Amino acid sequence: MARRWPFLLVAALIAPGLATSLAQDAATSGAHEVPYPEGFRRWAHVKSALVGAETPGAGRYVGLHHVYANAKALEGYQTGRFPDGAVIAFDLLDVRTENGSTEEGPRKFTDVMHKDGARFASTGGWGFQEFEGPAHARTLDHAAAVRCSGCHERRAPDDRVISSLRE
Repeated sequence: MARRWPFLLVAALIAPGLATSLAQDAATSGAHEVPYPEGFRRWAHVKSALVGAETPGAGRYVGLHHVYANAKALEGYQTGRFPDGAVIAFDLLDVRTENGSTEEGPRKFTDVMHKDGARFASTGGWGFQEFEGPAHARTLDHAAAVRCSGCHERRAPDDRVISSLRE
């Protein structure tokens, strides 16, 4: 017993702190979560673009891009300030070209921006997530979402939104 008391003392001292830390992690684990925007293809269509392999820096963004906005995001495009609840979906599809005709192929991924000033204060009020393929697998952890925010920072005058509404 004499040999075990230091271990028991250390365990007794760190257990409450560890339990508190785990509880805080569990309570905030969904704080930065951006949900998949079910039905986004029925939202307002903002614009489309076709990015070819010859485009400098295109990398994984080669394909057919569609940008969609929910009603609150549409309001933001029109006013320049996006209210909480605005959601923008950037849908990237592979392309197939055959006999001079280019058609959309399978979905590569869908990037989503979700405006919530309180939940996403550390990233300019926007939450970011990427959903891969038809299974909508989440691919961004919080650190990756912060990196997304860094690219959007250069568009701070436009409330960090890179796309613009096609009239």
